[in-house]
Amino acid sequence: MIYLDANATEPLRPEARNAALAAMEQGGNPSSVHQAGRMAGKLLEASRECVAAFARARAADVIFCAGATEANALAVHALGFNRPVLVGATEHDAIRAAAPGAMTIPVLANGQADMAALGALVAAYPDALVCLMAANNETGVLHDIEITGKICATAGALLHVDAVQAIGRANQDWLALGAASFALSGHKYGAPVGAGALVTRPGLEIRPLIRGGGQELGRRGGTQALPAIAGLAAGLGAPYPAEQIATWRDEIEGFAVAQGAVAIGAGAPRLPNTTCLALPGVRAQTQLIGLDMGGICVSAGSACSSGKVATSHVLLAMGLGELAGQAIRVSLPWNADAAMVPRFQAAYEAMARRALRNAAQSA
Repeated sequence: MIYLDANATEPLRPEARNAALAAMEQGGNPSSVHQAGRMAGKLLEASRECVAAFARARAADVIFCAGATEANALAVHALGFNRPVLVGATEHDAIRAAAPGAMTIPVLANGQADMAALGALVAAYPDALVCLMAANNETGVLHDIEITGKICATAGALLHVDAVQAIGRANQDWLALGAASFALSGHKYGAPVGAGALVTRPGLEIRPLIRGGGQELGRRGGTQALPAIAGLAAGLGAPYPAEQIATWRDEIEGFAVAQGAVAIGAGAPRLPNTTCLALPGVRAQTQLIGLDMGGICVSAGSACSSGKVATSHVLLAMGLGELAGQAIRVSLPWNADAAMVPRFQAAYEAMARRALRNAAQSA
């Protein structure tokens, strides 16, 4: 099996695994006052300090959550309270579902946010919360957070960044660039599933989305998932061979294009590991099945859709019409190797030849 679906979840990194196992063996509830609880609490706060150092933030401004879906929802709930909310047209459903009725920031044909349109919207709604992801999960396209931050700062708007796909692959100092907050998720860069964080700038009031026992300074109730949090912290800053992975991505992409595919977003700055490939006339589900039969794991759109293959709102927003239902996402993992490239190429060539022949016969 060749795993090329890293944007859904990265393979577990050894350092994150070791930290999570050590936390499991230690045990204890971080909120307990006895010795075991104090040890657990010490580990929790050491993990918080690690995230804060990575984010160049204060430890007090790191809120641990169950994952980025919750972190994004918390940001919209807290920072969007009594404010207009502006959401990028290609945002993840975690943001879209948290902000029903939000106004849409359109994107250009290459998938990047339309900065002129954003500027006009923020000028009209200077007290807005702007939600714009650092990197798109389907295409890998990077938004210009620096310019976005300046636009928001000039108007007085707040900016929340879903940084999930960028962590470890295209790191930036999002708070310094003007973000009021950003979300991360451990399993997207090789830590265990089950922990994420919302990192904020100082002085923001965070209304809790989940109330409970007063954990996380009253901003997120519920006992913290300490093993997953320890793994999340340990995985931050792990080495990432971006240049080598980008080379292999380009080899995969170029071969697919030679077979008739369209590389979506290829003209924009992208994550080094991601290519979105549309095969005209062939449904995404047909491509996924064909590649899976060849031992290749890829996806179509987001993996957060209960296993269904649906037409991508991301690609529709980019104006791709029918191609939006004919695209797959290939995302190389941190531990990719050169052998993955010819394996994918052979499986893709066989799948494309068969699928295009069947499509021609059915026409």
